[in-house]
Amino acid sequence: MKRTPLYESHLKYHAKMVSYHDYSMPIQYDSIINEHLLVRNKAGLFDVSHMGKVEIYGDDAHSFVQQVVTNDAAQLSDKQVLYSPLCNEKGGIIDDILIYKIDTKKFLFIINCANTEKDIAWLTEQAKPCKSLKIKNVGDDMSIIALQGPSSMEMLENTFGHNKGMPPKRFYLDEFLFDDSRMIVSSTGYTGEDGVEILIDAKYALKLWNRILEKNEPAGLKPIGLGARDTLRLEACYLLYGNDMDETVTPLETPIDWTVKFSKDSFIGKHALLEQRKKGIERKLIGFVMANQGIPRHDYPVVKNGEVIGKVTSGTFNPTTKKGIGLARINVRHARIGEDIQIQIRDNCCEARIVKIPFYKRELKK
Repeated sequence: MKRTPLYESHLKYHAKMVSYHDYSMPIQYDSIINEHLLVRNKAGLFDVSHMGKVEIYGDDAHSFVQQVVTNDAAQLSDKQVLYSPLCNEKGGIIDDILIYKIDTKKFLFIINCANTEKDIAWLTEQAKPCKSLKIKNVGDDMSIIALQGPSSMEMLENTFGHNKGMPPKRFYLDEFLFDDSRMIVSSTGYTGEDGVEILIDAKYALKLWNRILEKNEPAGLKPIGLGARDTLRLEACYLLYGNDMDETVTPLETPIDWTVKFSKDSFIGKHALLEQRKKGIERKLIGFVMANQGIPRHDYPVVKNGEVIGKVTSGTFNPTTKKGIGLARINVRHARIGEDIQIQIRDNCCEARIVKIPFYKRELKK
């Protein structure tokens, strides 16, 4: 079982540790509900060092990235961040990633930890024609700490002082020094709140984590586990790979269809996705709210007039509204906002309604 550099601090704060894709990770310190509400109302600190990190560099780096992602990297400036799926030739989603453009010849991919080996093998295969291209797994060399919540910007300044360029604009990054170690600060988020992600040499991660907490615990900052990270991302309708998408699902069947830029000359999966767009999708990912009691979970059947029309991909109890919410992939004929459906929870079919997503949205700082 792997441990992040922050493992000892998780134990110090009495975290409940669980196995998560070969890592020992904190699922919660307090109750998941309390941690969720703390991030919504103040701020929380997350250890996301388990995420995969892959450097792609060389003369062919820019053209290679443009070919393997569905989104358009051509217009990225240096120090800009892009979200995109990686798709196979059939249009199925291999992974959804963040692309950090350091410069024209160097990119950093942040990938889902469960997909690290698969993604690197696939990227390496695609890179074979590019003789100058290098692909390097830097996952163990680098930690990621995420500070998220409406008070996060004040806490960032409280930790580092007034530093020009910090925080960067949304979906940008900048580089700073922390005790002579280079750190990359970006602003992308996975909670629906303002905040930053700090990427730093793993040797300095614990010192940085402790510094942020010590400076901001009087203002209410606490560490937050993966349990609340999941409820927060679902409330904001950020998709989770392995639940809401995988290689049997295309981006056109999800709310991230906007990441497919057909105006590009070529990208892997373009032909299949063009064919699907022409034919029309048969299923769609929708959001729903439970009418009464009942908490939806992954793989629960979705029922309409006694017929199974799909399944829940993600579901939880929403601490903000105190109702069950979820995402489900269903037959497109029934995917209309306001449509009544049922979620089969064990032997009971519980009433629910399709709603506009996201379930929660805050106006984020630019």
